[in-house]
Amino acid sequence: MRNTDKKQVLIVGGGFGGIKAAIDLSKDDRFSVSLLSDSEDFRYNPTLYRTATGGMRAESNIPLVTIFHDRPVGLIKGRAVKINREEKTVVTTDGQILHYDILVLALGMVTNYFGIKGLPEYSYGIKSLEEAMRFKKHLHQQMTDDHQPDLNYIIVGGGPTGIELAGALPEYLHRIMKAHKIRHKAIHIDLVEAAPHLVPRLPKRMGRSIEKQLRKTGVKLYLGKAVGGETADGLMIDGQKIPSHTVIWTAGMANSPFFKENGFVLTDRGKVEVSEFLSAELDIYVLGDNNSTQYSGMAQTALLDGQFVASNLIRAADGLQPRSYKARKPVYVLPAGPQWAAVQWQNVEFYGRFGWMLRSMADFVAYHDLEPWWLAAEQWMTEFGTEEDCPTCATWREDYI
Repeated sequence: MRNTDKKQVLIVGGGFGGIKAAIDLSKDDRFSVSLLSDSEDFRYNPTLYRTATGGMRAESNIPLVTIFHDRPVGLIKGRAVKINREEKTVVTTDGQILHYDILVLALGMVTNYFGIKGLPEYSYGIKSLEEAMRFKKHLHQQMTDDHQPDLNYIIVGGGPTGIELAGALPEYLHRIMKAHKIRHKAIHIDLVEAAPHLVPRLPKRMGRSIEKQLRKTGVKLYLGKAVGGETADGLMIDGQKIPSHTVIWTAGMANSPFFKENGFVLTDRGKVEVSEFLSAELDIYVLGDNNSTQYSGMAQTALLDGQFVASNLIRAADGLQPRSYKARKPVYVLPAGPQWAAVQWQNVEFYGRFGWMLRSMADFVAYHDLEPWWLAAEQWMTEFGTEEDCPTCATWREDYI
């Protein structure tokens, strides 16, 4: 039976924005908060590249019950597929009918292959824990079966994920080779970007600095090059076939199809049109990656959105007028190799070891946005651990951290 004494807030999506909104609203007993997610865990996307290259699962995966263990938030497992606006209900794939007074949507993005033939069948990804572990298993299985590295490791996408993986992969592959007692062989890592520079959304000078750093680590860059298709043994780039059994697609993301399927007003980029209060319709709010605000797509923006919507809902309960949303430029921190990162903080840029340290500090702050400081500290410490499923590598004792 529904509790009619409290506002029923249904939050759909267990990412940064949804969790932040749930945490803030759960502190006010005038709201009854439920969170619907298709996963039992929160995925910390910024560290998935490390999980894929020898880091711990726990570094990028936090159980939702851990985050909400002492908070009055109802956790519901399921995937939303339909809204009934008249009855104010959300229907899930398994037939659950969930009622709401206020609906907050923070569904995240899905992979977009742009219709390029062969990519869905043959490429790897690192946009979820499952994808990261599949990719990692492939790297180890290759060494076990072939007793040598692939001819080429090809990363497609010159955004943050592609850059982070390209910077971390050479060192990790050398670790695997040592563990499998494979004599030193050259490792060829290629990074493909359709734009003429890496991180095309950021200043060109920042992209050039990252390019210079990656080349120092031995990464070959294909800039301004289009992917034509993939087969079981190679990738086509501008009509040239590069042999590889390891292509990692980090390039394309698209908005959740939920919004188009449920008749939301979308921009040309497929994002949901929202008001100055982040509402898409009466009593329906859209956060983070899904909305059309200036910096959507960044974790910092999703956290801001969750906090903003929760604050305005509390203001409304207090009888106050809502505040208007003000986009906040994120701090960009892009690791590109061991102990090196590029940073853009407002109009200031700096590079190197200090940038790397700042990224580690930023991870702790992000954990603390979702957990008490002692749990955030415990979570942060997982960044310094390693974890291997491969029996050969799990028993290898050489200190390579």
